Amino acid sequence: MSRPLPRVLFVTGEYPPMLGGVGAYTHELAHALARLGHPVAVVTHRQATRAPGAAGASAVAVYPWIPRWGWGALFHVARLARHWRAEWVHVQYQTAAYGMHPAIHFAPDLWRRWGFRVAWTYHDLRVPYLFPKAGHRLRRWITWRPGRVAHRTVVTNEADRRQLAPSRPDVVSIPIGSNIRGRRLSASQRAARRAQRGYLPDQLVVGYFGFLNPSKGGVTLIQTLDRLVRAGRDAHLLMIGETVGASDPSNRAYLAELERLIAALELGPRVRWTGPEPEHQVAADLNIVDVLLMPYVDGASTRRGTLMAGLANGCAIVTTEPQAPLPELVHGRDLLYVPPEDPEAAAQAVLQIADRPDLAARLRENACRRSQLFTWETIARGHQRLYRSPEAPLRPNLL
Repeated sequence: MSRPLPRVLFVTGEYPPMLGGVGAYTHELAHALARLGHPVAVVTHRQATRAPGAAGASAVAVYPWIPRWGWGALFHVARLARHWRAEWVHVQYQTAAYGMHPAIHFAPDLWRRWGFRVAWTYHDLRVPYLFPKAGHRLRRWITWRPGRVAHRTVVTNEADRRQLAPSRPDVVSIPIGSNIRGRRLSASQRAARRAQRGYLPDQLVVGYFGFLNPSKGGVTLIQTLDRLVRAGRDAHLLMIGETVGASDPSNRAYLAELERLIAALELGPRVRWTGPEPEHQVAADLNIVDVLLMPYVDGASTRRGTLMAGLANGCAIVTTEPQAPLPELVHGRDLLYVPPEDPEAAAQAVLQIADRPDLAARLRENACRRSQLFTWETIARGHQRLYRSPEAPLRPNLL
């Protein structure tokens, strides 16, 4: 008789309907694991305002019970985990998602003492603000500490794996998938959607998808549009989806900075913002752009769900050179890479695709093919192997 699959309780600072990539990721992963037969629950901030899934209503029970991510939240999660009979407590971590409070970094200690197996996924390794004069070394220590103490540690890209590997040799890299389902519009559907958005057939439409923050290269995006216009192209920028997420309030200041830049360059009539829209509408808009430009400052990587959405929807993509090897996505075959913060190179890559229909068609076809490497079933099975893998010995000096 086969052993029952482990019960997994995810801990996340955000969850739908809250806006944020980590919340969207947790939603997709939780349901993918549930489809494989795992009992799965999610505990999150009360802003998620969803009641626990009733029997037959949802495969994933959602508990939006945490008012703030202080020390009390750790005990609250532990009590829920015991009540729900969780075997794994799995934290989805991003610095800004827990109110910048240090308590979450000590959660694995408490939960291990309560007898739970703890997994920890880093969605980024950015260090948090702690208090005035807290140096980078201290802030990095507190960020990396839980990943060293947890039974299992996950990163979403090779660059982060390389950073953690010296102190956590068994760290596992599992990529992010797209929370936007792939969709292919016919030629007539694409033309109709472009007309609906107000674009003429011969206009060059550059797209961008996702929340705005300094790491996403928004300034480069606007400067690239400016260079295309100055080169004599009838270029337009379609900003797809919600502009800022729920976790990091500094993103609104960055959005205001970009709006000032757009006004200064007199590009306002050439920039359209879709605002929040349903998943199928996002997919339709990804289908109508001629080029999807994602100029990440820190380079393309498998932790970027927005990049995965572009692949899944067959976009011709221009993005920035990865900081660590990314053999899954090859320049010239699957997408085009340019240096970060280089609007001139980005503009030239956009024009290369616009002026070569054969290249555009090849990139779109190969993008769809490569997206099959990042399906949620594949990602969920990677987590199954993680929960079953042998545990590395805990090094006491890291406590």
